[in-house]
Amino acid sequence: MSPRPWAEQPTERGIDLVARAAARPYWLDRDLRPAPRPRLADEVTADLLVIGGGFTGLWTAVQAAERDPSRSVVLVERDRIAEHASGRNGGFCAASLTHGIPNGISRFGDEMPALLRMGRETLDAIEATLDRLGIDADAERTGELDLAITDWQFEALAETFEAGTAIGAHLDLLDEDAARERVDSPMVRGALYDPDVMMIDPARLAFGLADAAERLGVRIFEGTEVLELTSDGEGVRARTGYGQVRAERGVVATSASRALVRRLRLYTVPVWDYALMTEPLTDDQLSSLGWSGREGLADSGPRFHYFRLTADNRLLWGGWDAPYHFGSDDDPRHERRPEEWALLGEHLLQMFPQLEGIHATHTWGGVIDTCSRFCAFWDSSHRGRVVTSVGFTGLGVGASHFAAATALDLVDGLRTERTELDMVRRKPLPFPPEPIRWLGITLTRREIARSELRGGRRGPWLSLLDRTGLGFDS
Repeated sequence: MSPRPWAEQPTERGIDLVARAAARPYWLDRDLRPAPRPRLADEVTADLLVIGGGFTGLWTAVQAAERDPSRSVVLVERDRIAEHASGRNGGFCAASLTHGIPNGISRFGDEMPALLRMGRETLDAIEATLDRLGIDADAERTGELDLAITDWQFEALAETFEAGTAIGAHLDLLDEDAARERVDSPMVRGALYDPDVMMIDPARLAFGLADAAERLGVRIFEGTEVLELTSDGEGVRARTGYGQVRAERGVVATSASRALVRRLRLYTVPVWDYALMTEPLTDDQLSSLGWSGREGLADSGPRFHYFRLTADNRLLWGGWDAPYHFGSDDDPRHERRPEEWALLGEHLLQMFPQLEGIHATHTWGGVIDTCSRFCAFWDSSHRGRVVTSVGFTGLGVGASHFAAATALDLVDGLRTERTELDMVRRKPLPFPPEPIRWLGITLTRREIARSELRGGRRGPWLSLLDRTGLGFDS
């Protein structure tokens, strides 16, 4: 196989695959989306204020209300529930809290057995909550197959298998024949199976959590941006465009949006992710893929794709390049990137040539809150009355539940197994200011692409970043 297995430029067939698609997120473009909730246009008080209506904020509100039904909780969202990352992702609800085993071992080695256990407990808790609260999120605990498409990628998966099983991970390494029995693609050279992953419909999960939160007494306001967050001797005050919230404590869960706590603004950068959703596959098309286990799939290169089937057998295909724009520019104009969608279309057909002629119904983009350690971190501010949790770097569907539980522990002043973790007590290294940030990220992205030609070898620049704790490995 060529050292550069994926096309680098759009093709006619890739363009044809996406040219008729609606440029909006499939998950949010369905009749099940609820009517907008009212904007906050008054002064309200609460025991707890939650800022952000994505998964972390919603899990915080639900868990806070369940922990203490007498606690009054207000959640405010700048736009709509699940409008951003929580409504634009692939729906991979993984037990991993550390963005994968290699990243976790390199950063939290001594804690990894406990983090693996707590990750599995988190996934079990999510399943139990869906059942208890009657949330239909099309959840399927299928597991995930990380696919090798080159020999050196299979060697890397074998190393992960050995390191992971040594610390208690539940993994299975599949050679080429075994992997192709699970996924019929000419590109597959082997796979690593992780059973602790659940496929969900992210919008159904978010909408269900919001409904459940309201049933538990949480007040939710949409279209309500917090312009300023301050504290005094009595609590915190959030000033919005048309009103304010006074609360004893607050949790900030704003993902890739500009941080409300100024000192955190160098700790995350917004990188862009793109995806497409196909029309439903026919029975013959589905059968041709040999994908009877319906696992979540991802290839394991330094630039990677994630793909999965929906409840109605559409194929979601996303990922690859993760662009960054100077000045942490997250303007919505970047959501539309036709050349990226066309390239993704070509890559889909490279993986599954038996689907040639299929078309996408939706294409979209969105920002990911990337930090230098590639997994969530926590920060206490405003005299300990406010906790922020961000930095998930694209693997937050499951980890957001853990992040919310930890944020509540911290804001309530509890000492728990979670709060004693070095992972929770330490922060990642901040990114440098511009223009150094843009130059560094641009150089890193270029070197990651070049590493594919070197059989995965990371080269001097990436090796330097690894040694300083800034090494990126998608």
